[in-house]
Amino acid sequence: MQAVILAAGMGKRLGEYTKNNTKCMVEVNGETLIDRVIKQLGGLNLKRLVLVVGYQGEKLKNYIGDRYDDVIKIEYIENPVYDKTNNIYSLALAKNVLCEDDTLLLESDIIFEDRVLQTIVENPYPNLALVDKYETWMDGTMVCINDKNEIVNFVPKAAFRYEDVDSYYKTVNVYKFSKEFSRDVYVPFLDAYSKVMGNNEYYEQVLRVITYLHKSELRALPLSGEKWYEIDDAQDLDIASTLFSKGDIKYDEYRKRIGGYWRFPQLTDFSVSSNPYFPTKRMLDEMRANFDTLVGAHPSGMQVNALVAGKNMGVREGYVAVANGAAEVWNVLQRVLFKGKKLDFVLEDLRNDSANPDFRFNADDVIRYFSDKAAAVLVNPDTFSGNCMKKSDVLKVADWCGANGKLLIVDESDVDFSDDGESLMSNDVLEKYEKSLMVIKSISKSCGLPGLRISVVASGNAVVISEIRQRICQWNINSVAEFALQIFSKYESDYKDSCLKFKKERKRFVKALQSFGFFRVIPSQSGAVLCELTNGQSAEQFCQILIERNVMASGEGKFVSLAVRSREDNDKLLKVLSAL
Repeated sequence: MQAVILAAGMGKRLGEYTKNNTKCMVEVNGETLIDRVIKQLGGLNLKRLVLVVGYQGEKLKNYIGDRYDDVIKIEYIENPVYDKTNNIYSLALAKNVLCEDDTLLLESDIIFEDRVLQTIVENPYPNLALVDKYETWMDGTMVCINDKNEIVNFVPKAAFRYEDVDSYYKTVNVYKFSKEFSRDVYVPFLDAYSKVMGNNEYYEQVLRVITYLHKSELRALPLSGEKWYEIDDAQDLDIASTLFSKGDIKYDEYRKRIGGYWRFPQLTDFSVSSNPYFPTKRMLDEMRANFDTLVGAHPSGMQVNALVAGKNMGVREGYVAVANGAAEVWNVLQRVLFKGKKLDFVLEDLRNDSANPDFRFNADDVIRYFSDKAAAVLVNPDTFSGNCMKKSDVLKVADWCGANGKLLIVDESDVDFSDDGESLMSNDVLEKYEKSLMVIKSISKSCGLPGLRISVVASGNAVVISEIRQRICQWNINSVAEFALQIFSKYESDYKDSCLKFKKERKRFVKALQSFGFFRVIPSQSGAVLCELTNGQSAEQFCQILIERNVMASGEGKFVSLAVRSREDNDKLLKVLSAL
């Protein structure tokens, strides 16, 4: 068996990365794509590797030099018109090579783990196309396959239909052709197609024609979770660098992204909590039905959105400001109330109390904490520890703050997940404590819509709320987020049911976590469960182990925080923990 790599293209979409280099000389985590794939092919006992080169071809040949002479025999074919043709011409230049031996055909802009090549080589069927179930990041040629893994259709970009994605598989651009298939089927069709359509086409179009006109001997070989990525632009390179990072840097690579983990479909994110049982399918269907209108329409201003949010929460419009996530609230409060000074969070000081291993605190603890501060933030329930104070205890603190000229800021984003907590969002409470209490809630978190970034800040002090609004952009949330606010009341009973489901699943999840000997599980009433590592590992070491198993978690010191997700996702994590 031999290998052919098509490496003649210019890779213009990679910009500066390919200004003076061909695509396969781009580095991922300090190693070029070409070095990586040659090493991988070198372990397969192949007779030779043929590289079809064009753009910066001499530079590529000089770079490779004789470094791999003891690994694999390397030959080159030149494509002198690489800037006027597509990869069908590069492959046509290698057609005689294809007919000489069984061939692995690869493109030079893909990165994959070793197991990918082993999978296709070890499979006894002679003619295979590696494919993977469609994910949102994939672009290019798709195929449809039947239950025998026969390819029934090649779907080019122009024929792609989003409504059919459940049936699509993406070609990985790794093929195995027997020399008989190349000689008797593929090359004759390649010649005929090129004569009719020209050389500015893609070689997979030939496979598409063969599928239509001939009972094809080519079958699909679906991957089973093996990692791979196609690198077309700078964003692809960034994602591939994270996906293929190793060792100590892997966890840091994911963590520094701060979010956006939907770009990594195999990763399950336990680092941030969100309601997995809301919104309902019906609510999402209503949002989808209005999506075209919403993305083409300007959102309303702050006053309208505050009116809608206030209606949902039962407070007056003048007491509410809507923010683009809790981060915007904190930024504005620092400018308006604290003049740029750092906000004090109650638990940050209480965490260091060795006599309080479960991080429990009550009204008296918070009042003592307040003694030398003008204002502070109480997260209730606390997202780190899971501690939750009853409403009466929180109002006891608010009473004390009012009598002593201090301000209590309560973040109640997880209050609907708690057993003991109760929202402070009411006109009566806000008005009674207008000078001493401010309430913040992340709606998108509790409603399972974190991507929409909807939060509110409420106070009975209408003057302060007015100043906060003036410091926030008039159109700070988009029309999709506004629409979700607008229709929420129609689904309020579903929302309450989802919170009950959440609490039931949290109880089951906690019980299961308690079965592991390396955890001390701390009771929680928030969206996450805090676990103390008792095996001597640090939280960072433990999170590094989890990320290697496609689980993202967060922690500090010897404490790991695990968000409560759906039963299915939680069971995935429990399975990983069992394997440890």
